[in-house]
Amino acid sequence: MLSRRTKILLVAAVAVIVVLLLGVRLVGTYVDWLWFGEVGFRGVFDTVLLTRFVQFIIGGLLIGGVLALNLVVAYRTRPVFLPASRTEDPVGRYRAIVSARLRLFGIGLPLVVALIAGLAAQGDWQTTQLFLHATPFGIADPEFGKDVSFYAFQLPFYREILDWLFVTVTISFFGALISQYVFGGIRLAGRSGQLSGPARAQLAVLAGTFVLLKAFAYFLDRYELMFSGRKAGMSGADFYGASYTDLNAVLPAKLILLAISVICAAAFFAAVFLRNLQVPAIATALLVLSSILVGAAWPAVLEQFSVKPNANNREAIPIQRNIAATRQAFGLTNVDYIPYAGRTDLSPAEVQTEVQQDQATIPNIRLLDPSKLSKTFTQLEQLKNFYGFPDQLDIDRYTIGGVTRDYVVAAREIDPKNLTGNQTDWINQHLVYTHGNGFVAAPANTVNSSLDASGGLGGYPVFQVSDVSTQGAIKVTQPRIYYGPLISDTPDDYAIVRTNQGEYDTDRTRFTYNGSGGVPLGGWFNRLAFAVAYGERNILFNGQIGPNSKILYNRNPRERVQKVAPWLTLDSDPYPAVVDGRIVWIIDGYTTLDNYPYAQQEPLGDVTRDTLGSSRQPNKTISYIRNSVKATVDAYDGTVTLYAVDENDPVLKTWMKAFPGVVKPASAISPDLRAHFRYPEDLFKVQRELLTRYHVSNPQEFFSTVSFWDVPSDPTVDSGPDGQSSAPQPPYYVLAGDPRDLSDPTAEFQLTSAVVSLRREFLSAYISVSSDPRTYGRITVLKLPGDTQTRGPQQVQTQFLSSSQVSTELNLLRQQSTQVFYGNLLTLPVAGGLLYVEPVYIERSNQDSSFPQLLKVLVSFGGRVGYASTLNDALDQVFGSGAGQSTTQPGEQPPAPAPPPPPSPSPAGTQVSAQLAQAVQDISTALQEIRAAQQSGNFQALGKAYQDLDDATKRFEAAKNASGAASSTPTPAPSTATPTPAPSTATPTPAPSTATPPPAASPGSAGGG
Repeated sequence: MLSRRTKILLVAAVAVIVVLLLGVRLVGTYVDWLWFGEVGFRGVFDTVLLTRFVQFIIGGLLIGGVLALNLVVAYRTRPVFLPASRTEDPVGRYRAIVSARLRLFGIGLPLVVALIAGLAAQGDWQTTQLFLHATPFGIADPEFGKDVSFYAFQLPFYREILDWLFVTVTISFFGALISQYVFGGIRLAGRSGQLSGPARAQLAVLAGTFVLLKAFAYFLDRYELMFSGRKAGMSGADFYGASYTDLNAVLPAKLILLAISVICAAAFFAAVFLRNLQVPAIATALLVLSSILVGAAWPAVLEQFSVKPNANNREAIPIQRNIAATRQAFGLTNVDYIPYAGRTDLSPAEVQTEVQQDQATIPNIRLLDPSKLSKTFTQLEQLKNFYGFPDQLDIDRYTIGGVTRDYVVAAREIDPKNLTGNQTDWINQHLVYTHGNGFVAAPANTVNSSLDASGGLGGYPVFQVSDVSTQGAIKVTQPRIYYGPLISDTPDDYAIVRTNQGEYDTDRTRFTYNGSGGVPLGGWFNRLAFAVAYGERNILFNGQIGPNSKILYNRNPRERVQKVAPWLTLDSDPYPAVVDGRIVWIIDGYTTLDNYPYAQQEPLGDVTRDTLGSSRQPNKTISYIRNSVKATVDAYDGTVTLYAVDENDPVLKTWMKAFPGVVKPASAISPDLRAHFRYPEDLFKVQRELLTRYHVSNPQEFFSTVSFWDVPSDPTVDSGPDGQSSAPQPPYYVLAGDPRDLSDPTAEFQLTSAVVSLRREFLSAYISVSSDPRTYGRITVLKLPGDTQTRGPQQVQTQFLSSSQVSTELNLLRQQSTQVFYGNLLTLPVAGGLLYVEPVYIERSNQDSSFPQLLKVLVSFGGRVGYASTLNDALDQVFGSGAGQSTTQPGEQPPAPAPPPPPSPSPAGTQVSAQLAQAVQDISTALQEIRAAQQSGNFQALGKAYQDLDDATKRFEAAKNASGAASSTPTPAPSTATPTPAPSTATPTPAPSTATPPPAASPGSAGGG
C-alpha cells in the first residue's frame, strides 16, 4: 500500500502534468482568438469552436452514456446467488475487485471512453455545417432523381451518424458482455455454459440493434453506388458511377440484404422472450450466407460472364452518365472545341506575311522563364543579404504607357534563412529585420543583350523596381512587406513592431510600423501568453517592447487565408500584385466535394504535381471543384479579404450560410484587382488531365480509349533513365492572341498547355484558358486532325538538341564549367501551325555569385529550326528575313532593316578554297580565344572572342555559298537554318547585391522589348 504522502505527491504530479498540457492548449486557443480578432474573422473562430464543442458533448454523451447505461443494467440484473467457486477462480477475484470499486469502474470507465469519443467526434465539424446549411444544386442524379445536394451534404452526414451508432452499439455490446461475465450472468461451466435471462435479453437487444443499423447501412449503400468505381470491361477505360453490374446486381442485392437484415434484427429482439438463441443464430447465418451469395457472388458472376464480354454495349449508359457528370462537376460543360489544321507543310514564304502581321502572339513571346531566374533576381536585385526571392517567381501582366505586357514579378521579402552572424540574434531577427522592401518586375519578352559598362555581356532581365528609394513604372505607394511566404519560412515567424528599437529600413533610416496589422503586446498578460506560446522569455523581459508595441504572426499569406476559410482548398501558388498602389498577395480558393454522383474522382495531389514540384495539395480524392473564391492578403498590414467569383456555386452558397459576411460579393472587386486575376494553375491541371479523356462524347469511343490524349512529359528536364522526364509538363502563362481568332490583334493573358496522343508524342491538341477580365475562364481546345504528324514537345526538343550547331556550342560550354539550362518550351498557335519557342540559359558552375543568363533562343515551326542570340534572328531563320520585325511591341519603332549583304564575287575555285580555309582557321582561333578568356575571367576579351567567332562563321557561310555558285551546283536548304553565333558568355558577371541593371536593350534586340 502507498503511504498518504506518496499518494498526495502522485496526485500533485498528475495535476501539474494536466495543467501543463491543458495550459499550452488554452494559451494556443487564446493566441488564435486574438489573431482572429485582429483580422476581423472572429465569427469563424466562434462558429468552428462552438460546432466542435457541441459535437464533443454529443459524441461523448452518446458513447459514454450508452456504455454507462449498459454497465448499470448488467450490474442490476446480475444473479443474486452464484454457485460457490474455487478460490483460484480468476473471475471471482475480478468480481471482488470490481465490486469494491463500483464507482471507479461504473463512472470512471465511461468517462474515459466518453472523453476519447468526444475528442474523435469533434474533428469533422465541416460535415455538420454542410448538412445544416445545405443548398440545392438544381441537378438530379440520373438513377434515383435526387438532387446532387443530397449526395454532397446529406448523405455524408447520415453515414457519419450511422458510423457513430455502430461504434456506440459495438462498445456497449462488449461492455455488457464483459460485465455480465464478471457478475455471473454468463458462466462457462459445463459443456455449453449458462446464460441468464437478463444477460440474454440485454445482449440480444444490442445485437438486434446492430443488425437493424446494418439494414439502414444497406439502404444508404444504394445511393453510394452513384460514385463507385469499376473498370469498363476487360480493357476499357476506368470510370466512376453505378455500372451495369451495380445497377442490375448490386442494387437489387442491397434491397434483398436490407430485408433479410430487418428479419434478422426481429429474430434477435424475439430472443428476449425465447429461452434459446436458435432463431437469431439461424437468422444470422442466413444474413451471412445471403451477403456472400447475393451481395458478392452474383455480381461477380454477372460481371464475368455477361458484362465483360459485352462491356462496350453494357456500359454505354453508365459511361454516358459519367461523361455528363464529370464535365458538370469539373466545369467542362462550355469548352470551345475548334478544329485546327496544325499545318507543317507551309513554306516560309506562305507564313511570313502572317507572322509579320501578327500583333498579338509574336510580339509577346516570353523569353524569361520564372522558374529559372530566382538566382538572377537575387544577385541583381537582392540589395542586402537578408532579403530574398522565392525559388519560383511568378508571371502577371501590367499596362504601362498604354502597352500591356506580361512580367516576371516578385516581392523582395525578408528571408530569415539569409540572416547570418549577429543578425540571427533574437533582437535583430524579431525586432530589427522585420520586413521586406520593394516590388520587382521584368518584362517577360525582353532581355538586355548589350555590353554593360564593365564589359560583361547581357542576357538578363530589364528590371523595373519600386521600393522605398525608387519609384518604378509600376507605382507602389507602400513597398514595405511584412507578410509573405519567405518571411514565414520559420516556425517562429513573428515580428515585434512599434518598439523603442526601431526597424531596419535603409542604411540611413529606421522605420516604425504604422499599419493596422498585429496584436497589441503592451499588456503583461499578452506578453506572458506569447512568451508561453513561443517558448521565448525575451518577449516577457525585453525592455524595448513598449505600451504601443504589436506582434505580427501567422504571416504566410496562404496560411492566413486557410485559417479564416478552413473550408477552402487553396491553390499552391500565391502571387504578388500591385493593386491600387499596394502590394497584395492573391490566392485562389477552391470549393471541392468528395462524392459527386457519377463524376470521375481525381487525386488532387498527384494531378497537380509537375516538374516544378510546386504542388502543396493534399492527395485527397475530389469529384467536384470550383474556383469560387479569390483571396487577397495585404503585404503591409496583413488584411485578409475573400471575394466570391462564382456566386452560382452551391457549395460556396452553403459555406456563406454557415459563415455569413465572411465572403464579399463579386461586385466588391475593384477593376484594378480583377485585372490581375489569373486562372489558377492547380485547377487547370485538373481540368487538363480530365480533358485528355472527357473531350470524347461517344460512350463507345470512350470505352475504346482510341481517341484519348496524354499530358506530355516535360522535355526540358532530364530525370528518367531514358533522359526524359516522367513528370508532366507544367502549363504556362502567356500573353497571346485569342486562339479562336488568331487574326484578332488583341492579346489575352492566358494559361496554356499542349497535349499529345495517347502513349505517343505527336501533338493532338492545344488547350488554353483565358485570364482576361472580359472572357475569364473560357476554355478553348484547338483539336488537330486525328492522323496529325505535328511534332509534340518531346519531339521538338529532340530536334533542337540533335542540331549540330546547337549540340556543338552547348557541349563546348559544358566543357568549360558552364551549366546549360533549358527554359520553358512554349507552344503557340501561329499561322495555322504550332510555333515552339525555348530560351537557353547558361550559368557558371561552382560559383556562389553566378546566376542564369539568357544565351540563345530556340524556335521551331513546321520542322524548321532557328537558333540565335535574339528572338528576332531565330524567327528570321525559320520564316525568312524580316519576320522578326513583328516582335516589336505596339507603340515602338521596329528595328532598322539590316543592310543587304555585299554581292558575292564569283572567284575561281582556288580563291574560294582559300577563303574557306581562312574562315575555318579564324573559327579555330576564335574558339581558342574563348577558352582562354573563360579561364582568365576576362569578360571584355570573351565578348570580343565571341564577336570574332560570329564574323568568322559568317565568312565561312559566305565562302561556302560562293563555292556552290562557282561550281553551279545548287545547295539544298537544310531543314534547320544555320544560326549565327552571337556574343554571349559562359561566365556571367557577378553583380553586387545593390547592382543597378544596365539600360534596356534597344527595341527588337531580344524578344522585341
